[in-house]
Amino acid sequence: MIVRDYHPDDFNALFQLWESLEMAAGERGDNPAIIRQTLEKGGKLLVLEDPGTGSIIGSSWMTFDGRRLFLHHFGIRKDFQRKGLGTKLAVASLMFIKEKGYQVKLEVHKDNIAAIKLYEKAGFESFPDYDILMIRRPGEIEPENMH
Repeated sequence: MIVRDYHPDDFNALFQLWESLEMAAGERGDNPAIIRQTLEKGGKLLVLEDPGTGSIIGSSWMTFDGRRLFLHHFGIRKDFQRKGLGTKLAVASLMFIKEKGYQVKLEVHKDNIAAIKLYEKAGFESFPDYDILMIRRPGEIEPENMH
């Protein structure tokens, strides 16, 4: 298995991976234009590829806002999980993060124990006193309701 940078022609296979892992949704901005924009701003999207078949079996998308990095869409195809490939992808991601020299933040579902263990092994710390609040559909914002 090889870890390499994303190429635009990877998008369809990558999106299928994200759908299979329940990480893809239109409101998340999972499209080629957003990916290109995040890469132009200093982010990186790594893919884990099976060189024998050319299949994309993992991804790690790191975006940069000028202040910190955010790790998104980190996952391994289900039939390749628990084989050390998540660690391989995490190491490549951490090398980029270390090179950039900025804090990194991620979100993980509380029930995803295997991912939490991997992230903790990589040095991530949880902040149990914080909740994540998010607006996923900005077109539905109604500022007049604030009065």
